[in-house]
Amino acid sequence: ILQREHNNMHAELSKIMTENLRVMGRLSERVHNMSDIFEKYSKQQVSILMRLYFSGKSKLKDISAREYISTANLCAMFRKLEQMNLVQRTVDEQDRRDTWYSVTDMGKQIAEKVLNQFILSIENLFKGLSKQDERLLIDATKTINNVLKRIENA
Repeated sequence: ILQREHNNMHAELSKIMTENLRVMGRLSERVHNMSDIFEKYSKQQVSILMRLYFSGKSKLKDISAREYISTANLCAMFRKLEQMNLVQRTVDEQDRRDTWYSVTDMGKQIAEKVLNQFILSIENLFKGLSKQDERLLIDATKTINNVLKRIENA
């Protein structure tokens, strides 16, 4: 009985997390629509730039696997980002088949601008919350983040 109850909790947690991803995706779209950064760069370019900014220097094949983007499409996107001086490419000296990508100084400036814009947009999104709802959301989010970090580090 305990095992069945535990499996039911897994199923419930999976459903809740899936619903949260769906809702966060919609909220993310609203936040993106509030940003003026997308006038100059596409959402996909900004997304890849931000992922690289947060992850640090990465191999093309690792980024491709993480982002579910073919290496050919990712190469084309990185060529454009490279032409804009937002990312730089270096060949791995140990294995010349591997290519490393990292964010340039200009790319870091853009990423930080995007991050600041994102924070402001999120603040605007939640302005209408009551203090009680805001406190509930903050506490719940902290709890979720703490549990997810333990899972990540396990």
